[in-house]
Amino acid sequence: MTRLTHLDHQNLRFTVLDQGPEDGPVVILLHGFPQDAHCWDEVAALLNAHGLRTLAMDQRGYSPEARPVNVAAYRRELLSADALALADAAGAQTFHLVGHDWGGVLAWDIAQRAPERLASLTVLSTPHPTALGHALKTAGQLTKSWYMGLFQIPVLPERVLAGRVGAFLRRAGLPEDRAGRYARRFTTAEDLRGPVNWYRAMARKDGASGKHAGQSIITVPTTFVWGKDDPALGRTAAEETEVYVHAPYRFIELDAGHWLPDLEAATVAEAVIARVDSVTDR
Repeated sequence: MTRLTHLDHQNLRFTVLDQGPEDGPVVILLHGFPQDAHCWDEVAALLNAHGLRTLAMDQRGYSPEARPVNVAAYRRELLSADALALADAAGAQTFHLVGHDWGGVLAWDIAQRAPERLASLTVLSTPHPTALGHALKTAGQLTKSWYMGLFQIPVLPERVLAGRVGAFLRRAGLPEDRAGRYARRFTTAEDLRGPVNWYRAMARKDGASGKHAGQSIITVPTTFVWGKDDPALGRTAAEETEVYVHAPYRFIELDAGHWLPDLEAATVAEAVIARVDSVTDR
């Protein structure tokens, strides 16, 4: 079996971190904003030690050779298709899926679109989209999500953020070394256009298009991990999420904030391993 260093899909090239035993069960790790595949480094090492093969890629808009300019290129069905293409490239007909932040949004989406491909699902921070939609009708979650409206403005958000990502991440709770590492990827407005376009596409009528997009119920064994001090994602949606999972489900509430892969790696890995082991006969 050949290790993946990149994925070629839809005329884009994604950088990939392929680690752990080549014959182990495949776990795909999807990062959020504004991070990259290295946010999973500590989690992946623990999963690899447990005999799991991990695949983490810099997603659309983040990989240097996968940065389409048009907002339409960031429709959710296309983003989810990137992750499924990664599984195909690894020869994984079924796989375990883990997502954080925007990667969590995609994880829920893939579980709706292609449940037959998933052996298990672990989502960090991001509640089920229907639960979040309900919460956005409350003042508390709407206040937490104010920046989503700001990101709909053309051009301006990435110009404002350029060169300031490190400061933003430090204020949001990431230590200097990690904030600085991510910030070095986003020094110009052009570097940020793709990641911000994820938010712009979300607001478009076709942003979540696809024949499975309207189906809310998750039928895949699922673990949802949430930090009670998350400044962006509140308790209302976190607690409602279980309503939409009609499969074995576990909700783990941590005394933590938003950056769970970076700052709570041991606990995250433990949750993923428990979910994988619950469905894997090894």
